[in-house]
Amino acid sequence: MSEHAPVSAVDSTHGQGGEIAECLKECLEHTVEAFSRAKLATGEEIQRLRTRFTSRQADDPPIDLVELLARLQGTEEERLGIEVARISAGVASVIPQAPPLIPFAGKLMAPSAFYEAYTQLHELSKALLSPVIYAEDTDAIGTGALNPIASMIMGHRILASVNRRFAIRPFVTAVRLDYESWAFLSRKHFGL
Repeated sequence: MSEHAPVSAVDSTHGQGGEIAECLKECLEHTVEAFSRAKLATGEEIQRLRTRFTSRQADDPPIDLVELLARLQGTEEERLGIEVARISAGVASVIPQAPPLIPFAGKLMAPSAFYEAYTQLHELSKALLSPVIYAEDTDAIGTGALNPIASMIMGHRILASVNRRFAIRPFVTAVRLDYESWAFLSRKHFGL
């Protein structure tokens, strides 16, 4: 992850809940902007998406903006993976240095030790629905999501947290996941 990414870093002075809320707000704003730039959603659809996303209660399960848009556009369940892939690729097409799509993430082992060492990152990962897909100590860490913007935000938070704790800059990879891998990892990592 470079320091000069298209999404801003979140101030670490926020509490854990505040940091998550700030990251979710950042993800919403950048994703909505990408939906507009890529002409993936109408103004009305974006307004409905904003309302649905921001009206969620604290105990509601996390929701991915790419999947939410596909559902708001009336995508049938059997076509959801195809539509999510189209929307995700559209978002990636309008952001610089977009995360690549990797099809094998669902086969990787859950990084339990990393999540135990960084409980705040596990909570943020769950909120953004961007699971950590691998963690080789603190030297190389990867995260992925349906939404490339969520993946990039999570990658920057991982970089900042590890740097703050150990004063090292790990190699952090942010990738896009296909719908099936993402759904599997969300169940496996977050119990969703």
